[in-house]
Amino acid sequence: MGSNGISETEWSKSGQHTSFTDLDLTENGVKRMIATGKALVGPDRMIVPEFIEKIFVSPRKRAHHTLELLMQDHKGELAKLDVETTDDAREWDYGDYEGMKTADIRALRKSRGLDKDHDWSIWRDGCEGGESPADITERLDRLIAKIVEIHRKAIKERRCSEVIVVAHGHILRSFVLRWLKRPIEDNPSLILEAGGVGVLSYEHNSCEEPAIFLGGAFHVPDV
Repeated sequence: MGSNGISETEWSKSGQHTSFTDLDLTENGVKRMIATGKALVGPDRMIVPEFIEKIFVSPRKRAHHTLELLMQDHKGELAKLDVETTDDAREWDYGDYEGMKTADIRALRKSRGLDKDHDWSIWRDGCEGGESPADITERLDRLIAKIVEIHRKAIKERRCSEVIVVAHGHILRSFVLRWLKRPIEDNPSLILEAGGVGVLSYEHNSCEEPAIFLGGAFHVPDV
Protein backbone atom coordinates (compact mmCIF):
# COMPACT_ATOMS: atom_id res chain seq x y z
CA MET A 1 0.00 0.00 0.00
CA GLY A 2 1.30 3.44 -0.89
CA SER A 3 0.70 6.72 0.89
CA ASN A 4 1.28 10.07 -0.75
CA GLY A 5 1.69 13.43 0.95
CA ILE A 6 0.18 16.57 -0.53
CA SER A 7 2.66 18.56 -2.57
CA GLU A 8 3.78 22.05 -1.55
CA THR A 9 1.35 24.88 -0.74
CA GLU A 10 2.22 28.40 0.40
CA TRP A 11 1.39 27.46 4.00
CA SER A 12 3.31 24.19 4.02
CA LYS A 13 6.23 26.14 2.60
CA SER A 14 6.05 28.68 5.44
CA GLY A 15 5.39 26.11 8.17
CA GLN A 16 1.79 27.16 8.84
CA HIS A 17 -0.61 24.45 10.00
CA THR A 18 -3.15 23.80 7.22
CA SER A 19 -6.18 21.59 7.65
CA PHE A 20 -9.54 22.93 6.42
CA THR A 21 -8.12 26.00 4.63
CA ASP A 22 -8.43 24.89 1.00
CA LEU A 23 -5.19 26.11 -0.55
CA ASP A 24 -3.95 24.84 -3.89
CA LEU A 25 -0.39 23.85 -4.77
CA THR A 26 2.40 26.28 -5.50
CA GLU A 27 3.98 26.35 -8.96
CA ASN A 28 6.97 24.53 -7.53
CA GLY A 29 4.67 22.01 -5.86
CA VAL A 30 3.06 21.23 -9.21
CA LYS A 31 6.45 20.70 -10.86
CA ARG A 32 7.67 18.46 -8.05
CA MET A 33 4.52 16.32 -8.16
CA ILE A 34 4.77 15.85 -11.92
CA ALA A 35 8.40 14.78 -11.47
CA THR A 36 7.38 12.33 -8.74
CA GLY A 37 4.76 10.78 -11.00
CA LYS A 38 7.22 10.37 -13.86
CA ALA A 39 9.77 8.76 -11.55
CA LEU A 40 7.51 6.45 -9.54
CA VAL A 41 4.45 5.54 -11.63
CA GLY A 42 4.64 3.04 -14.49
CA PRO A 43 4.72 -0.67 -15.36
CA ASP A 44 8.32 -0.98 -14.12
CA ARG A 45 8.08 1.52 -11.26
CA MET A 46 7.14 1.60 -7.58
CA ILE A 47 3.49 2.36 -8.38
CA VAL A 48 2.17 0.00 -11.07
CA PRO A 49 -1.18 1.35 -12.36
CA GLU A 50 -2.59 -2.08 -13.24
CA PHE A 51 -2.09 -3.23 -9.64
CA ILE A 52 -3.98 -0.30 -8.07
CA GLU A 53 -7.29 -1.53 -6.69
CA LYS A 54 -8.39 1.51 -4.68
CA ILE A 55 -7.43 5.13 -4.03
CA PHE A 56 -8.56 6.98 -0.92
CA VAL A 57 -8.14 10.75 -1.16
CA SER A 58 -8.70 13.65 1.22
CA PRO A 59 -11.54 16.02 0.23
CA ARG A 60 -9.21 19.03 0.03
CA LYS A 61 -8.62 20.33 -3.50
CA ARG A 62 -4.86 20.20 -2.99
CA ALA A 63 -5.19 16.45 -2.46
CA HIS A 64 -7.16 15.91 -5.66
CA HIS A 65 -4.72 18.08 -7.59
CA THR A 66 -1.83 16.04 -6.18
CA LEU A 67 -3.45 12.80 -7.32
CA GLU A 68 -4.07 14.19 -10.82
CA LEU A 69 -0.44 15.27 -11.13
CA LEU A 70 0.88 11.97 -9.76
CA MET A 71 -1.08 10.10 -12.43
CA GLN A 72 -0.70 12.72 -15.17
CA ASP A 73 0.96 10.31 -17.58
CA HIS A 74 -1.65 7.64 -16.81
CA LYS A 75 -4.94 9.53 -17.10
CA GLY A 76 -6.64 6.64 -18.86
CA GLU A 77 -5.83 4.25 -16.02
CA LEU A 78 -6.83 6.82 -13.38
CA ALA A 79 -10.25 7.29 -15.00
CA LYS A 80 -10.94 3.58 -14.57
CA LEU A 81 -9.80 3.34 -10.95
CA ASP A 82 -11.99 3.24 -7.86
CA VAL A 83 -11.26 6.63 -6.25
CA GLU A 84 -13.04 7.40 -2.98
CA THR A 85 -12.99 10.85 -1.39
CA THR A 86 -13.15 10.40 2.37
CA ASP A 87 -13.07 12.66 5.42
CA ASP A 88 -11.14 9.92 7.18
CA ALA A 89 -8.09 10.95 5.09
CA ARG A 90 -8.37 14.70 5.68
CA GLU A 91 -5.68 16.53 7.60
CA TRP A 92 -5.72 16.73 11.40
CA ASP A 93 -8.20 19.49 12.34
CA TYR A 94 -6.02 22.16 13.93
CA GLY A 95 -8.99 24.15 15.25
CA ASP A 96 -7.76 27.36 16.89
CA TYR A 97 -4.28 26.74 15.49
CA GLU A 98 -5.22 26.86 11.80
CA GLY A 99 -2.67 28.94 9.90
CA MET A 100 -0.30 29.18 12.86
CA LYS A 101 3.32 28.07 13.19
CA THR A 102 4.48 25.71 15.93
CA ALA A 103 6.37 28.38 17.89
CA ASP A 104 3.30 30.63 17.90
CA ILE A 105 1.03 27.78 19.01
CA ARG A 106 3.33 27.02 21.92
CA ALA A 107 3.43 30.69 22.94
CA LEU A 108 -0.38 30.94 22.72
CA ARG A 109 -0.88 27.88 24.89
CA LYS A 110 1.60 29.16 27.50
CA SER A 111 -0.32 32.46 27.60
CA ARG A 112 -3.48 30.46 28.33
CA GLY A 113 -1.82 28.68 31.26
CA LEU A 114 -1.34 25.40 29.40
CA ASP A 115 1.76 23.20 29.10
CA LYS A 116 3.45 24.59 32.22
CA ASP A 117 5.88 21.69 32.45
CA HIS A 118 6.36 20.88 28.76
CA ASP A 119 6.13 22.30 25.25
CA TRP A 120 3.03 21.61 23.19
CA SER A 121 3.09 18.45 21.09
CA ILE A 122 0.22 17.73 18.73
CA TRP A 123 0.76 14.00 19.25
CA ARG A 124 0.11 14.25 22.99
CA ASP A 125 -1.99 17.41 23.40
CA GLY A 126 -4.06 17.67 20.22
CA CYS A 127 -5.55 21.02 19.18
CA GLU A 128 -7.88 23.38 21.02
CA GLY A 129 -11.10 23.67 19.06
CA GLY A 130 -9.89 20.87 16.79
CA GLU A 131 -9.07 17.18 17.05
CA SER A 132 -7.45 15.13 19.78
CA PRO A 133 -5.26 12.04 19.37
CA ALA A 134 -8.35 9.97 20.26
CA ASP A 135 -10.34 11.60 17.43
CA ILE A 136 -7.56 10.87 14.95
CA THR A 137 -7.25 7.28 16.14
CA GLU A 138 -10.96 6.65 15.63
CA ARG A 139 -11.10 7.82 12.02
CA LEU A 140 -7.78 6.35 10.95
CA ASP A 141 -8.66 2.96 12.40
CA ARG A 142 -11.86 3.09 10.35
CA LEU A 143 -9.88 3.80 7.16
CA ILE A 144 -7.26 1.15 7.92
CA ALA A 145 -9.96 -1.47 8.49
CA LYS A 146 -11.25 -0.84 4.95
CA ILE A 147 -7.76 -1.14 3.48
CA VAL A 148 -6.93 -4.34 5.35
CA GLU A 149 -10.18 -5.92 4.18
CA ILE A 150 -9.25 -5.14 0.56
CA HIS A 151 -5.83 -6.71 1.04
CA ARG A 152 -7.16 -9.71 2.95
CA LYS A 153 -9.41 -10.57 0.01
CA ALA A 154 -6.58 -10.07 -2.50
CA ILE A 155 -4.20 -12.29 -0.53
CA LYS A 156 -6.84 -15.02 -0.37
CA GLU A 157 -7.27 -14.76 -4.15
CA ARG A 158 -3.49 -14.67 -4.68
CA ARG A 159 -3.42 -11.45 -6.70
CA CYS A 160 -1.65 -8.09 -6.52
CA SER A 161 -3.62 -5.31 -4.85
CA GLU A 162 -2.27 -1.84 -4.21
CA VAL A 163 -4.14 0.83 -2.27
CA ILE A 164 -3.06 4.47 -2.42
CA VAL A 165 -3.92 7.10 0.21
CA VAL A 166 -3.47 10.72 -0.86
CA ALA A 167 -3.51 12.83 2.27
CA HIS A 168 -1.49 15.27 4.39
CA GLY A 169 1.60 15.46 6.57
CA HIS A 170 0.30 15.03 10.11
CA ILE A 171 -2.48 12.62 9.23
CA LEU A 172 -0.15 10.37 7.23
CA ARG A 173 2.42 10.23 10.01
CA SER A 174 -0.43 9.36 12.38
CA PHE A 175 -1.57 6.78 9.84
CA VAL A 176 1.80 5.02 10.05
CA LEU A 177 1.47 4.74 13.83
CA ARG A 178 -2.03 3.31 13.65
CA TRP A 179 -1.01 0.97 10.80
CA LEU A 180 1.55 -0.45 13.21
CA LYS A 181 -1.10 -0.48 15.98
CA ARG A 182 0.78 2.04 18.08
CA PRO A 183 -0.81 4.96 19.97
CA ILE A 184 -0.87 8.40 18.36
CA GLU A 185 0.76 9.74 21.52
CA ASP A 186 3.97 8.01 20.41
CA ASN A 187 5.53 10.81 18.38
CA PRO A 188 6.39 8.94 15.16
CA SER A 189 9.55 11.03 14.58
CA LEU A 190 9.00 10.61 10.86
CA ILE A 191 9.71 13.16 8.15
CA LEU A 192 7.37 13.26 5.17
CA GLU A 193 8.46 15.73 2.53
CA ALA A 194 5.70 17.54 0.65
CA GLY A 195 4.77 15.37 -2.32
CA GLY A 196 6.64 12.38 -0.94
CA VAL A 197 5.59 8.75 -1.32
CA GLY A 198 5.89 6.09 1.37
CA VAL A 199 5.01 2.39 1.36
CA LEU A 200 3.38 0.28 4.06
CA SER A 201 2.93 -3.46 3.83
CA TYR A 202 2.76 -6.69 5.83
CA GLU A 203 5.33 -9.18 7.03
CA HIS A 204 5.00 -12.78 5.83
CA ASN A 205 2.14 -11.77 3.51
CA SER A 206 -0.12 -11.65 6.58
CA CYS A 207 -2.64 -8.88 7.30
CA GLU A 208 -2.07 -9.60 11.00
CA GLU A 209 1.54 -8.35 10.71
CA PRO A 210 1.49 -4.74 9.44
CA ALA A 211 4.90 -3.25 8.71
CA ILE A 212 6.74 -0.31 7.17
CA PHE A 213 8.19 -1.29 3.80
CA LEU A 214 11.85 -0.24 3.72
CA GLY A 215 14.14 -0.32 0.70
CA GLY A 216 11.49 -0.95 -1.93
CA ALA A 217 12.60 -1.82 -5.47
CA PHE A 218 11.04 -1.11 -8.85
CA HIS A 219 8.75 -3.77 -10.31
CA VAL A 220 10.25 -5.70 -13.19
CA PRO A 221 7.67 -7.41 -15.43
CA ASP A 222 8.18 -11.07 -16.28
CA VAL A 223 9.45 -11.70 -19.82
